[in-house]
Amino acid sequence: MMSWSKSIVAVFLLIPASWTQVSRQNEAIEKAEKSYAEARYEESIADHMVLLNDFAIASAYLDFNLGLSHHHANQPDEAASFYDKTTVSTDKKLSSFAFNQGGILMGDKKEYQAALSKFQSALIKDPTNEEARYNYELLARWLQRDEERKQQENNRPEPSEFAKRKKAEADRMVEQFRFAEALKVMEDALAQDETVAAYQDFITNLKEVVEINEK
Repeated sequence: MMSWSKSIVAVFLLIPASWTQVSRQNEAIEKAEKSYAEARYEESIADHMVLLNDFAIASAYLDFNLGLSHHHANQPDEAASFYDKTTVSTDKKLSSFAFNQGGILMGDKKEYQAALSKFQSALIKDPTNEEARYNYELLARWLQRDEERKQQENNRPEPSEFAKRKKAEADRMVEQFRFAEALKVMEDALAQDETVAAYQDFITNLKEVVEINEK
C-alpha cells in the first residue's frame, strides 16, 4: 500500500569510561556507527553483533540499531524481532520509535490491522511521535475508505441486460475517446434503470475525465 523513507538515525551507545576494554569497545561502536551511516547494512548487522556477542553489551539501543539494520537490509523477520525487544524499553521515545518501525513492517506485509495497532502503541508511548501519528492517521483513513468501498460493492445491484448493453455502448465510445458522450449514455441509462449503478465506478471515472478535458 504505502512507502516509508530511511530517515530514522540509529541511536548509538555511550560506554562509561569505567568499563574495561574501553578502547576496543569504542572502536567497535564507531565501526558500527560508520557502517550504518554509510548504508552498508549487512556490515552494520555484523558490526552490531560484535557489540552484542564479543562485548556482551545488552541494551535496548543496540536492539533498535539491529532492527534498523535488518530492516534496511530487507530482512523483515529479523528486524521485527529486534523491534519487539526494543518496545519494552523504559525509554518511552525509543520504545515509540520501535513500535512505529514495527508498524511499517506490518504495513509492508499488508497486515494492516496489526500495523494500525503498532502505530497506536507508538503514540501511547510517546504522543509527540509525529511520524507515528502520520502513519496511524493515514492508514486509519485508508482502511475506512477501503471498508466503505467494499460495502458499496456488496450493496450494488446486479446489472440488468439493459444496463449491460448501455455499458458496452459506453465502452465503445471510450475506445474512440468520446468520453462526454459515454458519460451521457450512462447517466441517461441510470435515470431509466437503477441497476446501472453497478457501474458507478465507471461513471465516476468518466466524470473525472470529462471535467479534466473541459478545463
